[in-house]
Amino acid sequence: MSLQIFSERPVSEEDPLDLMDEIEALKKEKDASILAHFYVDGEIQDIADFTGDSLKLARDATKVTTSTIVFAGVHFMGESAKIMNPEKRVLIPDMLAGCSLADSCPPDQLAAFQDQLRAQGRDFQTVAYINTSAAVKSLVDWIVTSGNAREIIDRVPADKEILFVPDQHLGRYLIEVTGRKMILWPGSCMVHEVFSIQDLIRIKKRTPGCVIMAHPECPQNILELTDVVGGTEKMRQHVMSVEKPTTFLVATEAAMIHPLQKAAPQHTYIPVPGITASTGETCACNRCPHMSRNTLQKVRDCLKNGGPEIEWKDYFQKARAVLDKSLLK
Repeated sequence: MSLQIFSERPVSEEDPLDLMDEIEALKKEKDASILAHFYVDGEIQDIADFTGDSLKLARDATKVTTSTIVFAGVHFMGESAKIMNPEKRVLIPDMLAGCSLADSCPPDQLAAFQDQLRAQGRDFQTVAYINTSAAVKSLVDWIVTSGNAREIIDRVPADKEILFVPDQHLGRYLIEVTGRKMILWPGSCMVHEVFSIQDLIRIKKRTPGCVIMAHPECPQNILELTDVVGGTEKMRQHVMSVEKPTTFLVATEAAMIHPLQKAAPQHTYIPVPGITASTGETCACNRCPHMSRNTLQKVRDCLKNGGPEIEWKDYFQKARAVLDKSLLK
């Protein structure tokens, strides 16, 4: 089986090393720091001042001392950085870098459903995955990441029902590990939805002694075959804890291979592919098209031009209170 990785990004004629040098100079000139999620390309991670998962980066954003933050990730991450740093200028390389999970839970639809539950006399708290818009964050009681979800669920009073939005797969996983009943919003991540159970079984058979790691955003049938279930930081910590060279099958965004290789180079990492085509080839559908919008050129351009910029909105203040108690305390 061959592996083909398809990307809509145009091939750049600019030398990556020249771009990196230009970005370093612009960071000093513009008094800027770069935050990069584990799901953006490795070359961007390598020139970032902070890298990590959503939880780590949300906390890192509060430690930035420069006047400008460039967030290489997706739109909701830039919003969160602005919410935590209202006095700073927050730029993102591409304003169109969105998130299928965030899009699956529009704030007006969430508000209407909450009103419906209240009208039925339901006593609940709303827990939202961080992959949501700032407008949604302003409507909920708690924010979770894959790294702190279990801890936050334990903080919800036992006499309250839980409405979990928007990721039904992460919600289902949390029901299993916490024992709490939840009302699940029917959202999912386009990247993690695409994994094929048939391909995973096939790759596992061809790789004796392998260890499967999967993000809890994956569907339940994938998680049932998984040896290590966890967010990106848990994956990184796990491979660092294993001394013996091991082959890991990694079921999450393919760019995650880069920080894993940097953290524990003694291992072999194989990105779990998506659905096998009729030709027998497999596309690495686990590349997020939104994360892939981040390029060195766009990082350089947003530093040079001072935009696109995340502007402060009135509802950010209410969202900040929820982020503070959920991620910083």
